[in-house]
Order: sequence, then C-alpha cells, then structure tokens
Amino acid sequence: MTFRARIALVAVICGLTVAPAQAYIASNGLLVQPVNATDFFVPFRGRPAASSFWCAAGDYAVRSLGLPPGTRIFRLSAPPRRSGDGILFSLNPEGAQDRGVQVWGSKDAGMSASLAQTYCANEVPLFFSFFD
Repeated sequence: MTFRARIALVAVICGLTVAPAQAYIASNGLLVQPVNATDFFVPFRGRPAASSFWCAAGDYAVRSLGLPPGTRIFRLSAPPRRSGDGILFSLNPEGAQDRGVQVWGSKDAGMSASLAQTYCANEVPLFFSFFD
C-alpha cells in the first residue's frame, strides 16, 4: 500500500470514528470523555487491559487538563471490568475503587497521573494496527 493510500485510509477511519465534542484521544488511541469538572470516562475501544485505561487517564490529566504529573487519579468503576465496558475515573477520591492494576508502595486507591502515563510506554496507538 502506498503512503498516499495509507493516509487516505487513516482519514476515512478517522471520519468513521468521530469523537464526541470535547473528547480527548490519548496517546494510545483510547478516547477520554469528560463527565464533569472532576470525572472522566474512558470507553472500551479494543484495549482489554486495565493498564491501557490508566494510560489514557494519566495522559488526559497531564496533556489535556494541564494538571501536574503528581495529581492523583482514582478509578470509580469497580473492577473487574466486564468485556466491552469502559472505566470511570475521577480526580476526587470519594467513591474510589480498587485500581485493577498492581502498584507497589501505594497507600490509597489512587495513582499519580505520571505513574498512569508510564503504562503508555508499552502501548502502540490503535491506528497503527491497521498497517501491520
């Protein structure tokens, strides 16, 4: 497939998967939808691991909201996540659930945005999988 054909394919795919207004697309390709001033939702988009959702949440907090990397993020959706379900996150610890991922030395149910972003290191953006 030529470079131009690949670009055209990506444009078509992006047109078919338009994000809702105000949504953020994280570095791993997951969508993050703000719910209110403190809560945001990461819907399921083909990434089954909880770490993928944390990557998107951390990326959103730092890169979209401009919050300091040490900002705590909390999972409000109780694990385990059922197949096809997304995860609700918050900047507020009220109602926090188990993280669903192993974090050593952490004293609460939250995770810093920078730690959540470290889960992005092993992720390939979703759109790259179309060219494999």
